[in-house]
Parts: sequence; structure tokens; C-alpha cells
Amino acid sequence: MTAYLNALGLTCALGRGQAEVAARLFAGDCSGMQAQPGWIPERCPTVGAVQGELPAVPLPTQHSRNNQLLYSAAMQIEPAIRQAIARFGAQRIAVVLGTSTSGIAEGSAAIAQQRQSGQFPPDYRYDQQALSAPAEFLADWLQLSGPAYVISTACTSSGRALLSARRLLDLGVCDAVLCGGVDSLCGLTLNGFNALEAISQARCNPFSQNRDGINIGEAAALFLMTAERNTDGPSLALLGAGASSDAYHISAPDPSGAGARQTMALALNSAGLEPEQIDYLNLHGTATEHNDAMESLAVHGLFGAQLACSSTKPMTGHTLGAAGALEAALCWLSLSEHNPHGQLPPHVWDGQADPRLPALNLVDGTQRMHAARPRRIMSNSFAFGGNNVSLIVGDTP
Repeated sequence: MTAYLNALGLTCALGRGQAEVAARLFAGDCSGMQAQPGWIPERCPTVGAVQGELPAVPLPTQHSRNNQLLYSAAMQIEPAIRQAIARFGAQRIAVVLGTSTSGIAEGSAAIAQQRQSGQFPPDYRYDQQALSAPAEFLADWLQLSGPAYVISTACTSSGRALLSARRLLDLGVCDAVLCGGVDSLCGLTLNGFNALEAISQARCNPFSQNRDGINIGEAAALFLMTAERNTDGPSLALLGAGASSDAYHISAPDPSGAGARQTMALALNSAGLEPEQIDYLNLHGTATEHNDAMESLAVHGLFGAQLACSSTKPMTGHTLGAAGALEAALCWLSLSEHNPHGQLPPHVWDGQADPRLPALNLVDGTQRMHAARPRRIMSNSFAFGGNNVSLIVGDTP
């Protein structure tokens, strides 16, 4: 079944809202990636932080930066959400989100205060940091009574949320789904990746022979998905999706790329497409030694060296549980009215290819997508534990 992505709200290091994010995306703007002290002792890592004040959530007992990011994205499409509620009813709208941090930043701060003073902050609530908190917040704010849950599978979380949302529509459980992902910067995550020696001090450099690790970012991306194409505004289709879990290692990818290639093949099969019918691939492209090596093998093995592809993480950072939805959103923008000239998201790097890796057609900023429809874009997300997701979005049939 084809599902339609009829509205999009997003907030990330590239900006807030479709127009701002699109303008900076296609310009290859990395200005949102900045060195910030205070996250890791004796280090000042480059991170993809959302700049400026975030809106206060309307339910104070559910306050967290994570929910503020989500609320910022949701407000951008609130009219479309309210219209869907009026049409379908609150009980027929689901919420499916991906996250890996939820409100853990507030939880860590509260525990630190408790250890120092013996008391938790008066406004601290344990459920602020529950993984289910983002979905519960949206459902409570909008007074929705359909299914509401969170998927947490590390960096594939929100990719799996989109896949799960499509299944709910396919099963007739609901008529519309608010789906996507959200993750906020927090010390626990940054220090965890630092302990794995995976954090780059400078801006990340995917697929370069000089790559030395990731930048962590924060973001929220929220779609309104329905089984019907939107006739009153923008509407793109989730044409296909594939998922696998090869369980190769708790944190390292299978060096052969077998699980990643299987997932891309499953997405193509789901969409009824051949590899040559994909116009662009948004790579997972974390700029770690092993992920880039694995992904280049998988992509080259399935698509060869012709398919235009890029990693957008030098512009947003790796937004972890939000990455799948955010990068699907960047693909959505690539097919939208915000990209009238058919630009492809550029691959921002030092241009020094790793001779050990199969060659990929990394977008240099001059390539354009053909104007003839249909156009189809794939987006990859890979995670700890060999957890893999590939999504295909395209023009509506």
C-alpha cells in the first residue's frame, strides 16, 4: 500500500520550517555545526544544535527540551493536524515516533542535583525521561485517543516509526498518523560516543580518507501520513520501505554490508522498483571508519557507481533517533516546491576519497534531478546491533 506524506514540520541545525531548511540544505550550509564546550570533559566537540529559544510546551508537566523540539515541529503543521482531527476523529489518529534520548537530559540534571543536595528539583518528574514521553505529549496536547507509542532502535528509530505508521494505515487501525522522530543533545549521548572513540572534534567528513568520526546533532521531524493523497497542498508518497536486523555486533556494523544491502533490496521490492529507477540516495554516512566502509560496499554492490548520493550529516549532525525521519524529510524537500531547480543535497567534505572504498557518485552541487516524473529517492539509516532501515519517497502516482 502507498502511504502519503501530506505535511511536514521540522527543526534542526539547518533551521526551522521547510523554506529555511531547504534554502540552507541545497546551499550546503554547515553554519549550524558549531564547537560547543561543556558536553565532554576537556573537549569541545562540534555539534548540530538548534539555535535560539524554543517554544514552551503547553503542558508544563511534560516539559523537556526533547518535547520542545517536537512541539516546534508540530506547530508548523498544526492547521493540517487540526483538519485531520476534524475529519477523521481523535480516535482514528495515531502517533508513532522514534527517539533515543527522550528527556534524559532533564533526568541527568535532576540526578546530579539530588546527589549534590539530597533533593530532586521540585519540577522534576521521572516520566519526563520515559521513552514514551514524546508520543504521550503529542497525544495529550492534541487530545488524541488512537494508538500512541515510541520506537527506540538507536539510529533507525524514526525510520522504523515511518514504516510502522504505514502498517497501521494498511491494517485499517487508523486513518492518519503523526509520525517522525525527535532527539535532543545531551551529555549522556555525547560522552557515550566519546567513550567509543567515535566523536570527531571537527566537522564530520563522510567517506573521506581523513574521516575520524561523527558529530552529534538534535532535531525533530514530523509528518502527517494518510492513506489518501492530499489534494489541497503538498503530498509525496512513501513508496517503499525495508528493514532488517543482522545482529552482527552490539555497536560495529557487519563489514561486508550484507544487512544494509538486504535492506535496500527489500525497500526496492516493497516499492516494485529496480535499482536504476532510484534518482538519488541519502546515505547514512556517519563518517566513522567502519560505517562508511560498510555502506560504500553495500551501495556500490547494489547500485554501482552511477547513482547520485550524499550524506547530509555535515549540515545537521547525526541526530540519532531522529535521523531516519529528518533525512526522509530532506528527501521530501528535494521533491517539493522548495526545490524548483531539482538540486540534490550536496556532499560536503574535503574531496579526498578513501582509495580503499568502492567509488560512489557523491553529489558535488552541480548535479540535478531530472524534471520528468516520477522521481524516487532512497534514504538509509543504520544502527547499533545491525539494525537497518531504508525508505523510498517519491512523487505521488
